[in-house]
Amino acid sequence: MPFSVQLGLLLALITSLMSVVGFFLKHAGAVAAPAVEWRRPWASTVALFKIPVYTLGCVVATTSWGFHVGALALAPISLVQSVIAGGLVLLTVTADRLFAHEVTRREWIGVGLAALGLAFLAATLEGAGDAAHSDYETSRLVTYIVVVSGLAVAVSAFGLGGAREGVLLGAAAGLFWAASDTSIKALSDELGEASAAAILFSPLAAVIALASAAGLVVSARSLQVGKAVPVIAVTSVAANALTIAAGPLVFEEPFPEDPLGVFLRLSAFALVIVAAALTPAPVRAANLEA
Repeated sequence: MPFSVQLGLLLALITSLMSVVGFFLKHAGAVAAPAVEWRRPWASTVALFKIPVYTLGCVVATTSWGFHVGALALAPISLVQSVIAGGLVLLTVTADRLFAHEVTRREWIGVGLAALGLAFLAATLEGAGDAAHSDYETSRLVTYIVVVSGLAVAVSAFGLGGAREGVLLGAAAGLFWAASDTSIKALSDELGEASAAAILFSPLAAVIALASAAGLVVSARSLQVGKAVPVIAVTSVAANALTIAAGPLVFEEPFPEDPLGVFLRLSAFALVIVAAALTPAPVRAANLEA
């Protein structure tokens, strides 16, 4: 595996650790801010950023996003997102120390599943880790982004005012970010070839900005109306699952041809995603609730 790909996967791990820290900080700020108003997204965003801890969370998340961009530019998108999903689970061990959260049996199961999934993934690379794999067909990319973004809008509309509003809005935010991450990967193919101005004014840059902004507002509302752990879980799983799927579907990343290889690769992805769902964030220690 080239050093550039290894570096990209290291950046992906850093991204995972920082994103969860940012999530917790944003949650603390979101619940202290006025309720997000859908008809006034700009005013609601300004109100959120008036809460210092929310702003700090966004700074951490933005820094994490920078590492994520670097990871997507250097390594295959499916491997980057798998490492991010796995790192999200492994963070539970350190989160117990940093945030005084209790690591439960369920989280330990998640850690084991993540380790097993990443081991399967490493065993079924078959050329997927030999390059960044940024090439794509425009028709495939556009179709994928439209479908994922449309699904995000539909899930948002379906969840409004319902009993599971927080979880569904979290899923919608993850879908918006999956559309953004897929666009980032596609735009990374132009690095080194196009000028900075051409990249900045690219249609993909506009998609990245719009999808990221939509995800930010929807995520803030999901954190306001839902419990932190399930909301973070669904957001992370939705973002990772749809971005991982973009690897073979949009960027034609190599996929095993033999039945056993296909089974192992699908099992690897499934285990990592299930692990992220089981252990997205630890449960707050009871002694801190007193």
